[in-house]
This record gives sequence, structure tokens and C-alpha cells, in this order.
Amino acid sequence: MTAYWMARVNVTDADVYGEYAKLAGPAIEKHGGRFLARGGESVTLEGEDFGRNVVIQFDSVEQAVAAYNSPEYKEALEFSSKSSIRNVCIVDGVD
Repeated sequence: MTAYWMARVNVTDADVYGEYAKLAGPAIEKHGGRFLARGGESVTLEGEDFGRNVVIQFDSVEQAVAAYNSPEYKEALEFSSKSSIRNVCIVDGVD
């Protein structure tokens, strides 16, 4: 079943976050992730506003979790933790 990785991000250090992005995109794509939304304009209708929102499609929850836990993505996370405040979740699709 299709799964979606959803991240809501407030960037606190753009230069360091740029290093995260350089590593994270290829790591996610290597593990089958397909970016559906990556930043851009957003409108928060309820809850806390985040400056950046990302949606990534995977073939399954297991595939998305494996991408998150991969050595390549773990390397990227070292930069993210120093440069952003994030909420990340993975959810089943309805297909």
C-alpha cells in the first residue's frame, strides 16, 4: 500500500540546512521515495505554522521507514538536527 512521508519544518540555519538537503534528497530517492511537495507556498488553516512542508510518496510504510533508517539518510540527519525544528511522520495511503 502506498505510504506518505510528511515533514513540517522550520529552518533555523539555512546554510547548514542546505547541506542536509544535498544529502537527504538523493538518499530518499535511492530508497524509492518520490517527492510530491517540497517547500513552496502553503497555507496553514489550523495548528502551528511551519515554513517548509514536504510530502514524499513510497510504495509502503516499510520502504519509507527503511529510507529514514538508511545510513545515507542518517548522515543527512546530522545536518538537519543542527539547522531545523521538524515534525516527521509516515502514514498509509488509502489505495
